[in-house]
Amino acid sequence: MYELAERLFPICRSITGDGVRQTLEILKVEYEDLQVYEVPSGTQVFDWTVPKEWNIRDAYIEDSQGKRIIDFKENNLYVMGYSLPMDRRMSLEELKQMIFTQPEQPDVIPYVTSYYQERSGFCMSENQKNALQEDTYHCVIDSDLKEGSLTYGEIILKGDTEEEVLLSTYICHPSMANNEVSGPVVTIELVKWLATLKRRRYTYRILFIPETIGSITYLSQNLEIMKKNTIAGFVLSCLGDDRTYSIVETKYGDTLADRLLKNILQYHFPDYICYDFLHRGSDERQYNAPGVDLPVCGVCRSKYEEYPEYHTSADDLSLISEEGLQGSAALMKKCIMALEYNYFYKLSCCCEPQLGKRGLYPTLSQKGKYSDAALVMRDLVAYADGRIDLIEISNRIHTPIDRLIPLIDKLLENGLFEIVE
Repeated sequence: MYELAERLFPICRSITGDGVRQTLEILKVEYEDLQVYEVPSGTQVFDWTVPKEWNIRDAYIEDSQGKRIIDFKENNLYVMGYSLPMDRRMSLEELKQMIFTQPEQPDVIPYVTSYYQERSGFCMSENQKNALQEDTYHCVIDSDLKEGSLTYGEIILKGDTEEEVLLSTYICHPSMANNEVSGPVVTIELVKWLATLKRRRYTYRILFIPETIGSITYLSQNLEIMKKNTIAGFVLSCLGDDRTYSIVETKYGDTLADRLLKNILQYHFPDYICYDFLHRGSDERQYNAPGVDLPVCGVCRSKYEEYPEYHTSADDLSLISEEGLQGSAALMKKCIMALEYNYFYKLSCCCEPQLGKRGLYPTLSQKGKYSDAALVMRDLVAYADGRIDLIEISNRIHTPIDRLIPLIDKLLENGLFEIVE
């Protein structure tokens, strides 16, 4: 995953353009059944319109001696996203009107965009800006903004049922490691793992889309089937650092996705942070919007907007790690397996079963000698009355679902558990 992040990091992405296509081409090498779609500029998508396509080849500012002050080829954050082409000479005073900085973080370059109003601009650190001298500066942006299309990727992994789990991540930011490339690399890892499962209860809909306009566009084309089939969903972003995990709840915090994430995290990462829907900011906004109302949570390590490197040049490859990415993938695998096993279970016999004769419970009784595993088995069986699902059983007997799954397999194999439809 980290090696894939290294390949994706240098690409200058935006909500449209060749950077998105290049990113999807690399992801398609990882999983060849990824399908790529183009939606033309000007397409009406609910209350929005697919914008013009933006591409950039070069940009720089040089002084009167030809010395480059900033160079897009060194860091693509130096140019405001969606900047119109320009080739002008201007005074320092004029130039400063076009420069964006992050004054409270004087050493970093901010990430700034202007998607829906046409303008041009540059970004640099506050220290770089303050070091500029009176001079005539040559400012060049070699870009174009014209009719084109919005590009997104989709993978559908069919399951035994039409009920769906949504995994959504975005591919629209330039060179930022945690906020951008960690989401796609963890998601494609999950795709490859899901594809190896011998059976899948659910169908998995996996999206690689531009943030906001991408999810709006996709929903405008697929809302009916998603509203019919989606039982849980997760927006995956900011998953590569080594800090604790965060979730962003659905609008009312009461869906299957909310319950599942809180259950898994409370046992494995009890220091996790739960943000309510008022702290939304990624595509969980669109999936929970009125008229859409899908059960989709946000999943992060350090949540977007909450960590100091967010949307700056400090969000580089040093911020993410192999361990951080692997931990996030492992977390989501636990969540997916918990969903796959989250049935209402009912004991197939009346009264407490004789577990000992099946090798499922100790046959020797002595005070203080019952193992923890035996007590968990006893409690699991006690709550298998068809009234509550596995998530709630886990909560009540204070045992992680991943520990219950092998016990359930044994009980099913021995004919002691039935699944209540």
